[in-house]
Formats: sequence, structure tokens, C-alpha cells
Amino acid sequence: MLKDKYGKEIEDILARYPVKRSALIPLLYVAQRDQGYVTEEAMTEIAGILKLTPPQVYETITFYTMFNLKPVGTFHIQVCKSLMCALVGSDTVIGWIKSKLGIGPGETTADGLFTLSAVECLAACGTAPMMQINDDYYERLTEEKVDRILADLKTAGVSQLKSGPYMWPLPVTVKGET
Repeated sequence: MLKDKYGKEIEDILARYPVKRSALIPLLYVAQRDQGYVTEEAMTEIAGILKLTPPQVYETITFYTMFNLKPVGTFHIQVCKSLMCALVGSDTVIGWIKSKLGIGPGETTADGLFTLSAVECLAACGTAPMMQINDDYYERLTEEKVDRILADLKTAGVSQLKSGPYMWPLPVTVKGET
């Protein structure tokens, strides 16, 4: 149970919010961190802690794409499918990933390394097409970039091609300064 394992952290989270319900998303993050996804048991426990019904917790989880209801691979690839990304090739990106990994949206590779999801806006419209893998953004994707990112993750567990999310304004560097 979450409270047994993360009691102090849960208390600290609850102390930040005068209205208990406001702690729902932070508590869901705790549950997801524990198992890699939010289990039905965790939803029920969080509902009890916050005096909500399990369906109220479930509706929040299903609204936000950052929560998973089933196990995902080590690398959770989320390809943005919003209008801006679609106009500049998000379907093509999904096709590249499908051909490279042999999985479509909602599927995980047999080795458990990659899960592919198609999601709504990831807030990088100016740098589309893009994808988020775990907490890292990969923007202005080309087939070559996607191939390298996947190869890097398979071999090293990290890719230097991560790009953001961008924080505007971008820092300005002046030639000759360090």
C-alpha cells in the first residue's frame, strides 16, 4: 500500500494543499513512480485518502496522458498528434517508429523496452513534429533523428538528441563568452 511505503511523502504532499482534493495529481505521480503505472489498488487508496470516489480518481487519470493505466516500457514514446504536429508529419513519425520497432500506438516491444502512444498536445507546436520519451522532448524530428534516438536509447539508455522542452526566451550566447 502507498501509505505504508510513502507515508511521510504523502503527508508532506497533503500539507501543501488546504483542499485535500488538490493533492490528487501529486499523489497519482507517487503511485505511478511506485509501479510504473497507476494500479486499481492505488486509485482506491488515493480515493480513500482524499475522500473521493474511485471513479473521480479514474476520470482524472484518463484525462491526462502523463498517467498510465497499464505497464509501459522502459522508454515511453509519446508522439504528439495535435493539429500542428499532424500538419507537419506526426503520422509519418509514428510510421517510422512502427517500422523500426514493430509496434503501433498502445503497444510495447516484446523486450519491454519501448511503448508507443499517440497523445494530444505536448506544447511544442513551433518545433513539430516532436515526441516525448519519458521526461525528455525530441523536436524537429526527421527519420534519421528518430533512428538515432531509438538506437541511442537501446544501446546507452540515453540520447544526446533530447532538446527540451524549450524554455522561451532561449538563452543568448555572445561569441567569445563562456
